[in-house]
Amino acid sequence: MSESPTPSHRRKRPLSRRGMIGAAGAVAAGAALTPVVFAANESDDKGSTSSGSGDPGTTPEKFPTTRTEAATGTGEATTAIAASYVGLRWSGAKDGAAIRLADGDWLSATGGCATVEGGGTALVAAGNATAYEVKAEAGVSGLRSLAIDTTDGPGRTFKVPSEPTRVRGVGYLSRPAWGADESKRFKADGTVNSPETYYPLQTITVHHTATPNDDPDPAATVRAIYEFHAITNDWGDIGYHFLIDEAGTLYEGRYSGDDVVPAFDKDGNVVTGFHTGGFNSGNLGIALLGTLNDRGPTDAAKSALTRLIKVISRFKGLDPAGQTTFVNPVNGATKDVDTVSGHRDWMATECPGQTMYDLLTEVRAAAAR
Repeated sequence: MSESPTPSHRRKRPLSRRGMIGAAGAVAAGAALTPVVFAANESDDKGSTSSGSGDPGTTPEKFPTTRTEAATGTGEATTAIAASYVGLRWSGAKDGAAIRLADGDWLSATGGCATVEGGGTALVAAGNATAYEVKAEAGVSGLRSLAIDTTDGPGRTFKVPSEPTRVRGVGYLSRPAWGADESKRFKADGTVNSPETYYPLQTITVHHTATPNDDPDPAATVRAIYEFHAITNDWGDIGYHFLIDEAGTLYEGRYSGDDVVPAFDKDGNVVTGFHTGGFNSGNLGIALLGTLNDRGPTDAAKSALTRLIKVISRFKGLDPAGQTTFVNPVNGATKDVDTVSGHRDWMATECPGQTMYDLLTEVRAAAAR
């Protein structure tokens, strides 16, 4: 998405590694703070110390290695793995492909939240399928599919922070803590596929991932989205800056460097993601896991979203209940939007789901209080 206008691994994560959502420090609303303040140590309402990185110590922990099997063209495909999801990508009409799982009906392969230029893309929940069939309309070319298994592969060891990772009281799972395989950010020759760029934060956009609700293993879903964004869509990484599951757990999204602050560099600029085509630079993306068209987020997820928006807005001098004229620093494209907007405010999409979109007024007001 360029800046053109257009088993044991299913267990609950230990609390000590998940962190807690603590109270943010009292900061005057609208005050522009420096990156040092953004990452500074602070005691939360339970009296514990919060920092951008938590304790520098790590604990080895195993996550299932993501396994994939690729196929090209239309027709039937079988896999040696049980696919949790199937990622699709094609050129032509954005709704020009469909998929059918074993003994199922044909499903239109819509992008959900993800959009690409000159074609379509979709991440479809496959329910551990070992076979599927795809078809395409006339004029569609280059159809590729990728069966993705993020739950049953062999264990891979990650160095997970031993203590909770927090940014001024807001706890989150760091990339190692949800099993992000950093090798997926690199091309075969060792170069970074999508080199990091950073710009001042102007706005926050809310998404839903259009994945199944009541997810029994949200970390595995985050890994599937990572694979879909980084590999199928060739974005070099996960497109969002943060993700939130139904329990209210916050996940660090797109890689932003080796400093201690997720989503931002040491100078306080936000890393460019891939979540709102044509308007990514300076736009922070937060995605709630699930499909929120007819069903709203859980109370825990909504609370975590509000807290995150409140903290980021205070640190970066934004008014979450205000409006702004977004100016793309890359190509000068402009858009009048709410400072905290939904994906559909930028382009034609159902994201973040009608129910979630209707709740944004409430979230903005709560974040501004």
